Amino acid sequence: MRFAVIQFPGSNCDVDLLHAIKDGTGEEAEYVPHTADSLDGFDGVLLPGGFSYGDYLRSGAISRFSNVMSEVKRFAEDGKPVFGTCNGFQILVEAGLLPGALQRNKQLHFICKPTELKVANNTTRFTSEYAKDEQLTIPIAHGEGNYYCDDETLKELETNNQIVFTYASENPNGSVADIAGIINKKGNVLGMMPHPERAVEDLLGSSDGLRFFQSMVKNFAKETADV
Repeated sequence: MRFAVIQFPGSNCDVDLLHAIKDGTGEEAEYVPHTADSLDGFDGVLLPGGFSYGDYLRSGAISRFSNVMSEVKRFAEDGKPVFGTCNGFQILVEAGLLPGALQRNKQLHFICKPTELKVANNTTRFTSEYAKDEQLTIPIAHGEGNYYCDDETLKELETNNQIVFTYASENPNGSVADIAGIINKKGNVLGMMPHPERAVEDLLGSSDGLRFFQSMVKNFAKETADV
């Protein structure tokens, strides 16, 4: 598979994502600027963490209007894998590709530390290599990671099994229902605040994130081959 790692002004986790794909799974990955108007030739899209456009207005609020986002939306509609971590998750929410909103952390300050996650749904194409309710150590680094949605949306997320990751030992940012990551109804767009790309080697303190990328490649590559 060949993945596009989108670079927005202010992205700073693009290198980590490229490394996770190329060295972690052996697949291809290339940087693509936010000004690009085509993603032809790619099989998946990755939106990295960082501070796109300085997080002005709201995190991800300006990036949603970047040229490349029309192509990201096309990928999502076509059923191809789209993954956003941290600022990438914020962009996906702002673009309407995932429900809800990301607010400032309940403590009103930036948090950067390893966090315990629970795999709430291991039946997705992004999490098939994990066990149900398995606990992972994945780092977070954000100031606006407090996931919010209204009661109706939360009920819909729960009914459709769209909550993929939850915070296990503590809820560091105040997210409703301890939500750390969700997926769309079609099952091909996933966003999460924690950074699995920063946990692909034991040298980094945890390799629990590696199976996330292995799951994605394994399942979506099979679908691409079948087509």
